[in-house]
Amino acid sequence: MLVNSLERRHFLFLAAAAAAAGSRLSALARADEEQSGKPEYTRQTFVYKMVGNLEIRADVYRTAAVEVQPSILWLHGGALMMASRGLVPPMRQLERYLASGYTFVSIDYRLAPETKLPAIVEDMVDAYAWLRTSGPSLFNIDPDRIAVMGMSAGAYLAQLAGIRLRPRPRALVSLYGYGDITGPWLSRPNPGFNGTPPISRERAYEGMTGPAIAGSPESNDPRRSTFNVYCRQSGLWTNEVSGHDPLKERSWFADYEPRMKVASRYPPTILLHGESDQDVPFEQSVLMARALKKHRVEYDFVSNPRWNHAFDYAKTDPALQEAFDRISHFLDEHLHQKTSPK
Repeated sequence: MLVNSLERRHFLFLAAAAAAAGSRLSALARADEEQSGKPEYTRQTFVYKMVGNLEIRADVYRTAAVEVQPSILWLHGGALMMASRGLVPPMRQLERYLASGYTFVSIDYRLAPETKLPAIVEDMVDAYAWLRTSGPSLFNIDPDRIAVMGMSAGAYLAQLAGIRLRPRPRALVSLYGYGDITGPWLSRPNPGFNGTPPISRERAYEGMTGPAIAGSPESNDPRRSTFNVYCRQSGLWTNEVSGHDPLKERSWFADYEPRMKVASRYPPTILLHGESDQDVPFEQSVLMARALKKHRVEYDFVSNPRWNHAFDYAKTDPALQEAFDRISHFLDEHLHQKTSPK
């Protein structure tokens, strides 16, 4: 099936990132790095949860260090509808976290529309519980020093982790995330996705009515991208992800909009967002920053007028080094201290 230019634009960054991730993961299987100055590390795959016969997996990246390490729980992007745990940060980021003494854990979670939002969030909660209870014995992590990090829809889940996970994570990292899912940007037709002929519901649902899946087989699966574009064109993303109508059932979403639930005990958070983002509005992070400031939650906010969605995958942007430095400093400050913050 041919995809139109809008659909192609929408999943282009997933396709490129997934292809790059695939080649990197092949190298990881050798369990060593030939380039000097880079950390040697391994990747192990675990099943952290079973739902019927469905195995939901996590990839654990770790150096050969013997000491107990803090960890980063990574939540991939993809509109909660596509991609998988293989969509990890750019290698220069991932290697930096590993070299800084962190164990990096990238998880799959069940995807919409086959699975609805409560069960998707349940997977995140269960992954965090698994990391805390099994991580110390399986790969030598400190269960009390965990940060949650995500990109796009994964950053939405990371922000949601601040109100759902107990004990609270030490820190949150949100890369072009969002704190509400009932606002007009998702619950109304999005003009930015209507530059081509509309996608019919029949076409959108082709190949999308099977059993639950955890991680799409192809991160750049055009069927799932087509479904997402249909949802954004029609203003039905929230309906299709949640199974509820935000225009008629607003109260149902109270526990699924992290910005509205920010309080003084919300975890320290760093937000990164491009002011030119054409997918998730920059305003989403601006509003989250205001909520954090209002409740006196420690936070940092990194932005750039040139950055679009998935800006961190750019190869030649000199501003990225400062952004990565800010993330590293934030994580170091909150993960390397042994005692829990007050």
